[in-house]
Amino acid sequence: MTGQALQEADEEVVPSFSSLPDTRFGKRGNDLLVQPVRPLSRDEVRARLERMSGGVHADGRARAVALATGFAELDAVLPGGGWPVGAITELMPETQGIGELSLLMPALAQLSRAGRYLAWISPPCLPYPPALVQHGLALERLLLVQAQDARTVLWAIEQALRCPAIGAVLAWPAALDDRRVRRLQLAAEAGGSCGLLYRPPDAARQPSPAALRLRLRSVAGCLQVEIQKARGGRTHAVVVHPAAAVCA
Repeated sequence: MTGQALQEADEEVVPSFSSLPDTRFGKRGNDLLVQPVRPLSRDEVRARLERMSGGVHADGRARAVALATGFAELDAVLPGGGWPVGAITELMPETQGIGELSLLMPALAQLSRAGRYLAWISPPCLPYPPALVQHGLALERLLLVQAQDARTVLWAIEQALRCPAIGAVLAWPAALDDRRVRRLQLAAEAGGSCGLLYRPPDAARQPSPAALRLRLRSVAGCLQVEIQKARGGRTHAVVVHPAAAVCA
């Protein structure tokens, strides 16, 4: 697979943006990142996202309000019966590596099989292709974004959310406030994608306009999912399911 990378330009900051390569990619660290190519401006980034969308823009036609998680017990307590579409979901694990990615795997596999792209923005460790394939994800539909600073991360998240070819945006922003989350919410509404933001556990003490907020804990080798906020759903409902960490 041919990878592309966007690096920091002199006049403005842009992210490193690549197609996910094959199994040469390691689990953690930056030693196997895709070889960089000519720096691209933000306008060129937008143009590439436009071409990726085939010139088709999100329109006002009715679309699904939720994407099934693949876990019946969780779907039963979520508004619409799954991950909110065209909205922001915040996932707040107590620590990394407790299976927080496994919670998303069935939905991501469904999107990639349907031809939608999946954007991973500034993950704390590199996606591990064999594990993703095992969970049913189509690697040719994965995009990896490595950003240099918090401002660039937010810019990349917003651009990805607005791209109608991208079905889900997974992101690990360093810091957010309610104003920035609201801006990302508007971008998700425009593009019709699932915005999935991983945030630190102390973010649960802060208010947020996100449509769905989940607290994640490891309990006896399983993942406990507590709904802290659900627009139109059951707040404080708790679901426990087995979880094996995809990125550990």
